[in-house]
Amino acid sequence: MVAVDIYAELEALRSAGLYRELRRVENQQGPILLIGGREVINFSSNNYLGIANHPALAQAAKQAIDRYGCGSGASRLISGNMTLHEELESRLAQFKGTEAALVFNSGFQANTGILATLAGAADVILSDQLNHASIIDGCRLSRAQTLVYAHGDLDQLEANLKNSRHARRRLIVTESIFSMDGDEAPLTDIVELAERHDAMVMVDEAHATGVFGVTGAGVVSKHGLGDRVFVQMGTLGKALGAFGAYVAGSRALRELLINRCRSFIFTTALPPAIMAMAIAAIGLIEREPERRERLWENCGLLSRGLKRLGFGLNDCQSPIVPLIVGDAESCMELSQRLLEHGVFVQGIRPPTVPPGTSRLRITVMATHERRHIEKALEAFQESQAQNGGLLR
Repeated sequence: MVAVDIYAELEALRSAGLYRELRRVENQQGPILLIGGREVINFSSNNYLGIANHPALAQAAKQAIDRYGCGSGASRLISGNMTLHEELESRLAQFKGTEAALVFNSGFQANTGILATLAGAADVILSDQLNHASIIDGCRLSRAQTLVYAHGDLDQLEANLKNSRHARRRLIVTESIFSMDGDEAPLTDIVELAERHDAMVMVDEAHATGVFGVTGAGVVSKHGLGDRVFVQMGTLGKALGAFGAYVAGSRALRELLINRCRSFIFTTALPPAIMAMAIAAIGLIEREPERRERLWENCGLLSRGLKRLGFGLNDCQSPIVPLIVGDAESCMELSQRLLEHGVFVQGIRPPTVPPGTSRLRITVMATHERRHIEKALEAFQESQAQNGGLLR
C-alpha cells in the first residue's frame, strides 16, 4: 500500500510538470560542462568567480590531506576540532570584520541551527516572503511565532514589528541577495527599522559572499553595516568554490552556538581539505579583485544583450538573472530547447519558487568569455523564436 502511494505521488509530480531528475556532469565545474558526452556552455552555476577548479585551492587541499589526513574523525566538541577549523574561523572573522566566526557543514545546517538556537516559543521571527527554504525550515524548528512580510516590503515589516512588542526577542531574517530573484534586500532600511524597534537582524549572505563589497565580504560590508547586523551567515561553496558555511558575529554568539546549536553539535566536522580550500579561496578573492570586475562586466554584457533581444528583465543587481516564464511545463521546454542549442540554463519550478513564476535562472561567471555570452544570446534568440515568444 505504501509503495502504491509513492508511485501515485511520483505520477502526480510528472502530471504537474514538477518531476525532477539528476543531470550528470562529466567534467570539472567551469564555463563549459560535459553533459551526456556533449559540451555545453554553463549558465547554471553558483561558481560566480570561477575558482572552484583553481590550482591554489587544489594545492591547499592536497597539502592539508598530506598533513592532517582525510577525515576529521568526530564532531567539533569531541575530537574533531582541528587546527584548520580554527584557522579558517579566524580568517573568516577578519574577512567579515567581526569578532568571531564559526564554521558549519552546510548553509542549510547553519540557517536551521542558528534560528532554532536564537528564537523559541516566546519569540517572534520576521522573515521575508522569498527567503530560502533553509530559513523557512529554521523558523519552523525554532517554534517561534513567524511573521512573514511581503518581499522587501518595509511598511509591512514595520507593522509586524509594532504588532510584536510582546515578544521576548525579535529577529528579522533576510537574504542579502535572493537566490532565485537575484535582487538585493533593502538592508540599510531593515537595519534602521530593527534599531528603532529593538530587534536583531540576521542576514544570509550565501549569494553575496565573494561578490559584493570592496574586498568581496558581501552586501553587509558594502553598506558598512557590520557593527549593526547581529548575525551574518554565508556559504563557502558558491563564489568561494569550496564547501560548507559560516556564521560571523560576536564572540558571545559563537559561544552560544557552540553550546546550544544542534546542527553544529551533533555532526561530524568538515574534513581538513575543505578548510584549506576555503582559506585559500578567501586569500584569492582578496588578492584578485579583477575577478569581481570581470564578473560584473559579464553580467552587464549578458543583461544588455537580452534586453536588446526584447526580453523583459529588471535591472541586473547580481550574477543571478531570472527570466520568468510562468507555468512549469513551458519553463522546462525552454530549458531543454536552450540545451539543444548548447546552452545549459536550468529551469526552476515550484516549490523552489511560487506557483506561476517558474523561470530560467541564468547565472553568470567571471570565467565566461565573450564568445560564451554571444553564443548564449544566439541560443536565447533561436529558442524564443521556436517557442512562440513565451519569454517576452
